Amino acid sequence: MDLRRLRFLREFEERGTLAAVAAALGYSPSTVSQQLTLLEKEVGARLLARAGRGVRLTDAGRLLVQHARVLLSAAEAAAADLAALGDQVRGTVRAGGLQSAARRLLVPALVRLRADNPQIRVEIFELELEQSLPGLRLGAVDLVIGDEYDGHPRPRPAGLRFTLLLEEPLKIVLPADHPLARPGGPVAVAELRTAIWTASAEGTGHHAMVVGTCRALGGYEPDLRHRASDADVQLELVRTAGVVSLMPALTLPDGDPTLAIRDITETTLNRRLVAVTRDTPPPPALTTLLAAVIDQVHRLQPRWSPLSARTGLPQGR
Repeated sequence: MDLRRLRFLREFEERGTLAAVAAALGYSPSTVSQQLTLLEKEVGARLLARAGRGVRLTDAGRLLVQHARVLLSAAEAAAADLAALGDQVRGTVRAGGLQSAARRLLVPALVRLRADNPQIRVEIFELELEQSLPGLRLGAVDLVIGDEYDGHPRPRPAGLRFTLLLEEPLKIVLPADHPLARPGGPVAVAELRTAIWTASAEGTGHHAMVVGTCRALGGYEPDLRHRASDADVQLELVRTAGVVSLMPALTLPDGDPTLAIRDITETTLNRRLVAVTRDTPPPPALTTLLAAVIDQVHRLQPRWSPLSARTGLPQGR
């Protein structure tokens, strides 16, 4: 059986439509359909059946998907073993993460690898964890750095490994001239009932955390008028539009006189950054990049509490 066609079938099981498979893999829907038709001829069984305007997996299709996962995983492991035989670490690693992780962890790790391991090609993109997990599971992405907030645990999909990198505090961010900022001490979320808030886009962990914190600690629904996944945009809104935010320490600048960065009065809230990979033997290039990321975490130790030695988060198995 052609492994490429098995990947098409596994993608279809994950994404549900031929159009979604085509978009994910960069082919036309007709090409995807042709490849799956050829796979049906190879295995001598009907794999897809009409369902309304689309198609669905048959019993034979679902059975073959289970075997496809095993075969594709074995091919990936074989490629990793072969790569490990060479004298130099080579290969391509596709790594993604939310903005602060890309800027503060992935980019410095890339700079380190360019100097120490120039044969490794690293491709970095900015993406929220929710958007990147399907591609990670299917092999389009190799590493994702995502986040998780106190009180808002992430799901742990099967087939993925989650490794805790660092834990950092959340801070209330106010304009420097805000009345609650002047005393210089902690600020109560309950006192920000009438404030205008900014957060990341709806559906993200940060958005859910801001709403959940205001409900739990303040007993109110925040006036969330502004949504931006770019931390710099949120900070500019605080500086110039008088809004407030609740942001992780990794996203905050040092010594900005236009901002007042304060602890939370009611409790201590944290964000955890996690490295997410497939639960298969990693190729040497990925292992090398992960080591560079963890080294960068240690470089941040004076400001935050790195937990790279711990891997105690539940594994997605």
